[in-house]
Amino acid sequence: MFQGASSLSLDAKGRLSIPTRHRDALTKPGPTLTITRHPHGCLMIFPQDAWAVFSARMSQVKMAEQVLKRIFLGSAMDVEMDGTGRVLVSPELRAAANITKDAILMGMGSHFELWDKATYEKQEAEALQNLPPDALDNFAF
Repeated sequence: MFQGASSLSLDAKGRLSIPTRHRDALTKPGPTLTITRHPHGCLMIFPQDAWAVFSARMSQVKMAEQVLKRIFLGSAMDVEMDGTGRVLVSPELRAAANITKDAILMGMGSHFELWDKATYEKQEAEALQNLPPDALDNFAF
């Protein structure tokens, strides 16, 4: 299970260095990762086994939801992690998520979300401002 956030920077070639604590779990099922777009403006990074489950679910979407299939499956690219834990994020995917250099990698359970840092911070601030006063009532702290 992937959780937590990491601030990262893409290098000049568009490579992302995966945090050491996640490398083994990401490549345990195999060396290939899949990166794809998300309609909320970020990228999703999957290990092979989680991508197989996700893509199987996407292949079953109804005709009215084909736009989601195009976004998720049509944008998907397989990448290999190099010996130093880096993956190349294609120019097309970087442009789709507006990621130029500074990024946030968020663990989301079965996969990661990769956000442009400024975009993520803006969206999080807006979401927190619009949170209903009773939003946390169902959580025991």
